[in-house]
Amino acid sequence: MPDPTLIIALDFHDARTALDFADRLNPDECRLKVGMELYTAAGPELIDTLARRGFDIFLDLKFHDIPNTVAAAVRVATGLGVWMVNVHALGGRRMLEAARDAVETSGSRTKLVAVTLLTSMNAEALAQLGWVNGFNESVLMLARLSAECGLDGVVCSALEASALRQAMGQGFCLVTPGIRPSGYSSDDQSRIVTPMEAKRLGADYLVIGRPITRADNPGQVLQKILGELKA
Repeated sequence: MPDPTLIIALDFHDARTALDFADRLNPDECRLKVGMELYTAAGPELIDTLARRGFDIFLDLKFHDIPNTVAAAVRVATGLGVWMVNVHALGGRRMLEAARDAVETSGSRTKLVAVTLLTSMNAEALAQLGWVNGFNESVLMLARLSAECGLDGVVCSALEASALRQAMGQGFCLVTPGIRPSGYSSDDQSRIVTPMEAKRLGADYLVIGRPITRADNPGQVLQKILGELKA
């Protein structure tokens, strides 16, 4: 079975546009991420439709609430058959453990990962929250907590991937958004790297959205990235 490295973020506001775009992709070459905007617009029916077309789905809703509520939401997500779902590491130990227990008791093979710090954040934003530690130390602390709670890995910037890989070992999954091919705008991301840099730094899965979804020829951009990664 193929294990695509690339996760394409379907940052669209309606199901029809997302499905039309997905029809231009090969599920053997990439996975798909459904986030808050699209899920709010299209709901679980879209997840089912994409899965029937052969795609693995990363449900990116970043659950962050009291443990019981998050566990219930994760349990529903596993019932949708998604490949991966995420929660916020900042929810704390009890919430993370409740999410993990929900996956385990469901009997599904859904991967559970925790968001550390958003890639849109910079040092100034961190300081405004009263965090005195730098990004690497803060992310490492949250990653260790996630591992202790039995999660499969974390969502982090590729800039922290090398330190996390060294500290957490090869079995810990690193999902890296904020990926921008050379020459593309950073948009609203603050901590970004190229696909090649992300893999070199130790990332397992690369989340790429607008450079592909807003390209005049999305397939051409995708094949270029895949070619660079294979090379």
